[in-house]
Amino acid sequence: MQDALLGWINAANGLIWGPPMLLLLVGTGIYLSFRLRFLQLWQLGHALYLGLIKRKEDTPEPGDISHFQALMTALAATVGTGNIAGVATAIAIGGPGALFWMWMTGLFGMATKYAEAVLAVKYRVVDEAGAMCGGPMYYLSRGLKNAKLGRALGLAFAFFASIAAFGIGNMVQSNSVADALNSSFGVPHWITGVTLALATALVILGGIKGIARATSVLVPIMILAYVAAAGVVVALNWRGIPDIVLFVFRDAFAPSAAVGGFAGATIMQAMRYGVARGVFSNEAGLGSSPIAAAAAQTRDPVTQALVSMTQTFIDTIVVCSLTGFAIISTGVWTTGKTGAQLTTAAFSHGLPGELGGLIVTLSLTLFAYSTLLGWSYYGEKSVEYLLGVRSVKPYRVLFSLVVAVGAVAKLELVWSVSDLMNGLMAVPNLIGLLALSGVVTAETTRYLAQKRQAK
Repeated sequence: MQDALLGWINAANGLIWGPPMLLLLVGTGIYLSFRLRFLQLWQLGHALYLGLIKRKEDTPEPGDISHFQALMTALAATVGTGNIAGVATAIAIGGPGALFWMWMTGLFGMATKYAEAVLAVKYRVVDEAGAMCGGPMYYLSRGLKNAKLGRALGLAFAFFASIAAFGIGNMVQSNSVADALNSSFGVPHWITGVTLALATALVILGGIKGIARATSVLVPIMILAYVAAAGVVVALNWRGIPDIVLFVFRDAFAPSAAVGGFAGATIMQAMRYGVARGVFSNEAGLGSSPIAAAAAQTRDPVTQALVSMTQTFIDTIVVCSLTGFAIISTGVWTTGKTGAQLTTAAFSHGLPGELGGLIVTLSLTLFAYSTLLGWSYYGEKSVEYLLGVRSVKPYRVLFSLVVAVGAVAKLELVWSVSDLMNGLMAVPNLIGLLALSGVVTAETTRYLAQKRQAK
């Protein structure tokens, strides 16, 4: 029975995550980029200033957490196994040219993330407990002219997201950590599971403010440490960096033939795996990160939206690029290895002794733990939308318990269901983004006009 169910779900995944969906995800980003006159390029410096330097508004504003904390919470959920194993898989199957297509998802995904955050803040509400609530379910139900359709799409998104939170945002992460620690250090799966469950509960039982405090410390440290390690590997081959960049661009349109353990690739393979892994990494268009953006302390939707779009820049353009450069510059992409093993090979090639493997293992552990924290909030708000504010505390306890289960369970079915739910989340969210793109444009025009007048 389980095998038959798995077969049906995998078939559905083939449809949901096929070329039409990937085209729709990237196409939405392209459409929004043109409508916004590629704001993600000429406003990037200002956006980085707001999120990483200024960090919060000058005066107290409505909301639960600062711009910086909202950004770190969203980064916690997206900077994960996709940045280590996902990039490696894309290059192992699609060749170095896959990295170019990941850059394209990052470039256009920034516009998507921006639009999601504008709508999330504009249509957010305050719940019975006084906490901010926002995200696709709210801008669908409150923003679309057809109220019944908007309500139905909002419920659909919340349902899919609440299930995905227990899969890709929970069991899959704890299982990945348990496997990594068991392989590297011989730590039993159940010990990892119990430890992770307690560490997760300790943070998420405090709600978004507890999550934001934890991610504001954890995320910068883990990203900077990983970037530094990858940077050392790339720096050892610094003379070849210009050639690597040219190689990536050339390989995107004329993929490499079989060499060593690399089986060769086509343009479609490079494009498909680059786009798919890019979307998996930065989640642009899935509708998850605007849930965190809605909690930001601000009165203006555009300020948090600018901060939110830097999430995709950091995740894909910075972190994923360094992973890709490390793999390509060391030449290990031709070994036939894939996933985290390929990234480990690249780090081990450039760093002394067993340091490379240790860094990848610890990075996977921290990335996965941070994903647990970020996705716990996404699931919480989705469940609250479906069942009301009284469901929040039981949800937090259940989420923590499921972390322990995920560490010791066989998750083939969970992986497949999670992939399906992620894909289904994107459908109502993309409908909302396209239907409300005029609202996004109007808010942006207003903000930029006010900014010019203030000078």
